[in-house]
Amino acid sequence: MTLETAKLRKTSNAYNIFILVLTVLSLAVMVLLLLPLSDATIQLLSVYDNLICVIFLIDFALNLRGASKKSDYFIKERGWLDLLGSIPSLGWLTNAGRFVGLLRLARLSRLARIARLLRGENKKTLVKDILENRSRYATFLTILLTILVLTVASVLVLQFESQSPENANIQSGVDALWYSIVTITTVGYGDFYPVTPGGRITAMFIMFAGVGIIGALASILASLLVGGSSPAEEEETPAPASALSVQEELNAIQNKLAVMTQMLEKMGAGDGPK
Repeated sequence: MTLETAKLRKTSNAYNIFILVLTVLSLAVMVLLLLPLSDATIQLLSVYDNLICVIFLIDFALNLRGASKKSDYFIKERGWLDLLGSIPSLGWLTNAGRFVGLLRLARLSRLARIARLLRGENKKTLVKDILENRSRYATFLTILLTILVLTVASVLVLQFESQSPENANIQSGVDALWYSIVTITTVGYGDFYPVTPGGRITAMFIMFAGVGIIGALASILASLLVGGSSPAEEEETPAPASALSVQEELNAIQNKLAVMTQMLEKMGAGDGPK
């Protein structure tokens, strides 16, 4: 058993998927930070980037703590690249922040390692696990999708609205995130709203995504309240002894009818003329 297979067994599939998606998202944020965007959008992306750095630092600490030999993880498994890619920046609007931001390229090592963990036989195991535990993964995937929608929507809305500073009332990252949360939950206070064509198209995307996410969360909550058992629990729970199949029940009814018929025939024979 290789070190990668052992590590996959120590961490859950949901956690590996979360780190994989977060790594791809962080690389996308890094690319966006290099583009000529508005200062407000750059500040919002920088906040998201630093939040991801905190999560990656926690992941690095957990991996280092759980490694049987810390030197093997730090050197052979390139844990030092994970550490470099998790250093928070001081702000992308400064030269020092842009220099530190280049260290995000070290996250490619994390992406390659997790991709290796989830391929081959491990990929088949992952697919089988998801199919057998759909209800458990539904909650996780819904929450992960919500995070992605909020991140993408707030960045797009802020970038579009910052191009029209005179008429727009969404002018900061806090306003954009608040608007995205209110819209995705289908509440719609109306205190913030987009005025640019790009912002309104993004708003339509948030609305459609919000309907699906809220519907999925309502379905998950209903299943929890009803208390349905998972397929694994149903397989482990033995069937009761009194539970008979339809054919067995029919056979039992036929036997009872045959016994009753014999009793009636005997009674009829006994009451006849002597």
